[in-house]
Amino acid sequence: MISVEQVRAARAWLGISQQEVADAAGIEVRTIYRIENGFRGATERTLRRIKTAFEAKGIVFLFDCSRPIGISIRT
Repeated sequence: MISVEQVRAARAWLGISQQEVADAAGIEVRTIYRIENGFRGATERTLRRIKTAFEAKGIVFLFDCSRPIGISIRT
């Protein structure tokens, strides 16, 4: 699943607010804030919703053997 670092990087790359991510993912902004500040207890469902929201905006999450290693933008 996506990492805290990937969430931070994706939002920064897109230049969008935590509120925009939360709205797109259908979750509370407090959840994005907590994740970006190192909270690693988010449910898989929440992380999947965040991942889907970013992917809809063109972000591609990169993995190596299921280990999150970065992000890219779909061209």
